[in-house]
Amino acid sequence: MIENSDNKKDFKDKLNNFYKGNKKKIIFLLLALTLVILSIIFLQYKNDQKNSLIAEKYVQAGIYLSSNNSNDAKLLYEEIILSKNKFYSILALNIIIEKKLLNDEEKIIKYFDLLEKSNLSKANKDLLILKKGLYLLKVSDTEEGYDLLKSLIEKNSNLKTIAEELLSK
Repeated sequence: MIENSDNKKDFKDKLNNFYKGNKKKIIFLLLALTLVILSIIFLQYKNDQKNSLIAEKYVQAGIYLSSNNSNDAKLLYEEIILSKNKFYSILALNIIIEKKLLNDEEKIIKYFDLLEKSNLSKANKDLLILKKGLYLLKVSDTEEGYDLLKSLIEKNSNLKTIAEELLSK
């Protein structure tokens, strides 16, 4: 029983000595940890705010498009594409192509390239490559379009069967 209280006393003394010897290091570590946590929270907040702003722009562009103000819609969709948002950029490019808001084929290809280089998941990149291949086939650059579809087949993508069906036609 006396040994147990001596062990507790020794442990408290060791802990107290450790704290006194490393007081500055402990305080610095706690401040650094607090700063890192606050930075992460701030960055997450800014990212959420940016995503909300892009979502609002996407909705606004849709409103412009439905009210036959295609020029303003096109500008907003292009701004969304340039933001490289993982979700809305691809949608914006799809609408530009589908609604024929932009006739400059080179610019559309540059948008595809920009989005391919952005930080997308493998599935989204494969889908983007498929869409680019279909777009190229549509605008008569058949060789590059077929090459993109073949690349999907070669890398055993989830879209492999679709690419094979398109190549067999």
